[in-house]
Amino acid sequence: MSESPEPDLTVLHNPRCSTSRYAVETLAEAGVAHTEIRYLDEPLDEVALRELIAKLEDPVTELVRRDQGFERAGLTEADVADTEGVIRTLLAHPEVMQRPVLITSDRAFIGRPKSRVEDLV
Repeated sequence: MSESPEPDLTVLHNPRCSTSRYAVETLAEAGVAHTEIRYLDEPLDEVALRELIAKLEDPVTELVRRDQGFERAGLTEADVADTEGVIRTLLAHPEVMQRPVLITSDRAFIGRPKSRVEDLV
């Protein structure tokens, strides 16, 4: 018996986020094989962040959530104004990464609004 190939889709997932849960559930219901990475448990390193950003269809600054975690970390727009700032921020504060992020072999995008996930399936 041969092993199944790795799925071509990876989801950077936070199970506490309803939009992230929606993405994972939508993919499962559609039968779309995917790998789930709980990025708060397994934060991306610099190499993985650079690979993600190289494929990202969205503006790089959108990878950072501007929410209470952003404020608690003492971050400002100047901290995330460019790619290097986003990388530094996400390495130090993975909790402010936007979610979900869907990654294929050649593209990556933020799964917000929910319709973006639906368009994939």
